[in-house]
Amino acid sequence: MRKLLVALAMLIGINGLADDIELWKKSTLNQIVQRGELIVGLEPGYMPFEMKDKQGNIIGFDVDMANEMAKSMGVKLTLVPTAWDGIIAGLLAGKYDIIMSGMTVTQERNLKINFAKPYISVGQTLLVAKKHAGKTWRDLDTPEHTIVTKLGVTGEIATRRMFKRANIRTFETEADAAQELLNGNADAFVYDKPYNAIFMAEKGKDRLIHLDEDLTFEPLGWAVRKGDPDFLNWLDNFLTQMKGDGRYDRIYDRWFNDDAWLKRVL
Repeated sequence: MRKLLVALAMLIGINGLADDIELWKKSTLNQIVQRGELIVGLEPGYMPFEMKDKQGNIIGFDVDMANEMAKSMGVKLTLVPTAWDGIIAGLLAGKYDIIMSGMTVTQERNLKINFAKPYISVGQTLLVAKKHAGKTWRDLDTPEHTIVTKLGVTGEIATRRMFKRANIRTFETEADAAQELLNGNADAFVYDKPYNAIFMAEKGKDRLIHLDEDLTFEPLGWAVRKGDPDFLNWLDNFLTQMKGDGRYDRIYDRWFNDDAWLKRVL
């Protein structure tokens, strides 16, 4: 009986190993390595994640991350510009291996595709007048303070949920709202973290303070096709390594804490 159990265990183990090998052979990661090329789908136009410079080259935070990813795989990188309304369909059709395009992780999208662990959050943050240095958003929730944001966006939703006593004013565009703060007519501006970081680098130096702790949870993730645990495992470990060895911070600082890249785009 014992010999029979041992034989069954060995048979199950062999079959399981065979299944794992077949799964690996079909893995996108294995196909990338065998092909010698990582193909990334993205839509240029979401600063500073992906955009075109004056020469037509696609640059940005996601592009730098993709370059590091390809380098870690030992393969070349190919970028495939894709319209946003068809970007998931293109992934499912096999036109590229992965979407790296500032895509927010949502439950609806997760029904169709899988996401690696979020690599950044673009939640709402605050730009505040320099005179409020050392204060938190809670300190500004008084009738004496004015908070501005854009009308009809998640920034307004977050502002009205968090600020119960402050005076809230909304504007048709984020640029108008941010300028109101810069002109000294408001105490704080609530909007997407990337926009605030760019505005801070371009116009807010020595005049504003960026309270960059996310007020909302709006994570971005790299998207892959379903049924590919090997690729997801590699991506999660890649991100952990990037954050651990300092490469992630250097790329983040280049695009979110420095405005030198603006000259290449504007």
